[in-house]
Amino acid sequence: MRTEEFDFALPEQLIAQCPPERRGSSRLLYAHGGMLEDRHFADFLQLVRPGDVLVLNDTRVIKARLFGEKESGGKIEVLVERVLNDREVLAQVRASKSPRAGSMLRLADAVPIEVLGREGEFFRLRFPAGEHVLEWLERYGHLPLPPYITHAANEEDEQRYQTVFASVAGAVAAPTAGLHFDEAMLTSLRSRGAQIVYVTLHVGAGTFQPVRAENIHEHSMHSECYAVPQGTVAAIQQAKVRGGRVIAVGTTSLRALESAAASGELQAGASETNIFIIPGYRFKVVDVLLTNFHLPKSTLLMLVCAFGGMSEMLAAYRHAVEQKYRFFSYGDAMLIERQSG
Repeated sequence: MRTEEFDFALPEQLIAQCPPERRGSSRLLYAHGGMLEDRHFADFLQLVRPGDVLVLNDTRVIKARLFGEKESGGKIEVLVERVLNDREVLAQVRASKSPRAGSMLRLADAVPIEVLGREGEFFRLRFPAGEHVLEWLERYGHLPLPPYITHAANEEDEQRYQTVFASVAGAVAAPTAGLHFDEAMLTSLRSRGAQIVYVTLHVGAGTFQPVRAENIHEHSMHSECYAVPQGTVAAIQQAKVRGGRVIAVGTTSLRALESAAASGELQAGASETNIFIIPGYRFKVVDVLLTNFHLPKSTLLMLVCAFGGMSEMLAAYRHAVEQKYRFFSYGDAMLIERQSG
């Protein structure tokens, strides 16, 4: 398949630059059985059935962007991609000239960082002893908003670019389908008889990268860390037995679940995944997907097309553009029932 098949025209004014006034006030496009319904996110409560299990990604976005300078005085920007241990990270470093292994960087006029070397497109950096790297980032870092959001992160973003259930620090981008939920919606879903469970997948910056290869099979997928608890596996297995559906809240939850079922059976544990889901993939776990609207030519749009049918999903995206839905991280939501077969 060719990457250009997953392109669509998106007016710039439909890219949401700010969150809606309150969580849960977005629109919802419901795709099921070849039909499209324009709904509101509040309707999600009626679309979930008693006995369904919702799987949420509880990752927490870290303050992964830092500014500073090299020993030469040259300005740099660091975007942490992954925390490796108490002191070390993998990060992108933007500078007029790449830093050398063994050199020092000074971030936020306060934090001396050692460049240990390069690993592919990333640099391995070591933070000072005495505090965990996450504490350094929390004190001196900035929230890493997506590249299509044009303003610098502010206090509102620090609240609204986190889900209300975020608990495990490590992501550099939010699992944005989860941003629609407030505590009242979660409580109402439980009261309706749905079960809510969690996985963790630390979203990396690669999620925003378009596929540049002409043939999608030539694309090299980025890798992300994930964990699926035993309790989540048990809840899903019980739901399947009683005829309930597995609803993945976000493509990240779906990728974690499908990665954990690579053997054919869903298994608990922690690992890394570079799973690339494209049309033709046979889903093993997820029945329904709640997701936002994704970038043209992106791996996430390809995943959505695999889940809901390529012609159906591209038609849904054309409909969303015509109806002026808000796109991307702060945008509206889409609820997709998996295409059978």
